[in-house]
Amino acid sequence: MTKNLCVQTLVLVVVVGLSVSGNIPEGYKGTAFHDANHIGGPQTIPGRLQATLYDLGGEGVAYHDTDTVNHGSGELNYKPGHCEEGVPAEICHFREGEGVDISYVKKQADLNHPNMVTPEWQQLYIGWTEDGEWTKYTVEVKKAGRYKIVAMYSNLGQTIQFSLNDKPAADCKLPVDTWKGFPVQEHPEWMTVHMWNKAECGEIDLPQAGPQVLTLHYRKGNNLAYFDFVSVE
Repeated sequence: MTKNLCVQTLVLVVVVGLSVSGNIPEGYKGTAFHDANHIGGPQTIPGRLQATLYDLGGEGVAYHDTDTVNHGSGELNYKPGHCEEGVPAEICHFREGEGVDISYVKKQADLNHPNMVTPEWQQLYIGWTEDGEWTKYTVEVKKAGRYKIVAMYSNLGQTIQFSLNDKPAADCKLPVDTWKGFPVQEHPEWMTVHMWNKAECGEIDLPQAGPQVLTLHYRKGNNLAYFDFVSVE
């Protein structure tokens, strides 16, 4: 075999290998989120999918939001007292210039009352959700298989969805209204939105390893912090 033919064969093997292992939908222009504090590449499965680390690419590519204002990082958290002492600006105003509404777990709003499961202070989350909004995540699936989904969420028990590479893949049934069982009549109405729970919400089949695009389709009435993907094996 000649030297040139060897090189051509090697190139063909590399290209074919990439096409087999790569599952990103053709034409997708988003990229895995990264900044100065998040340099590890795509989020991995099995593992934790942080809701606020959706892809870069902007409205209509990496996310869809009903308006252009980030009502948490870019609005509420500029009001007095909402960037709590000890919280860095990169948390208070995380991704403030994008339409997805983001805030963080606060002592004054989330940790000053009972929770079904207590979140960590400064945990970022997507809030102010509306029907029809979505966020996309480039993830690295380390092992093909079936996974249970465990959600950290607050407020309404309702069904949201995941799609995989632009095809419906899983229902995530948030099991309960997180304020039920607590004397919410003794608290202001806003507090019910900030009562948290962590619970299994469904299962998803990931038939191939390698890079994938997960889309989270959510509805009005939740704060969504993260989703743990745990192998059922």
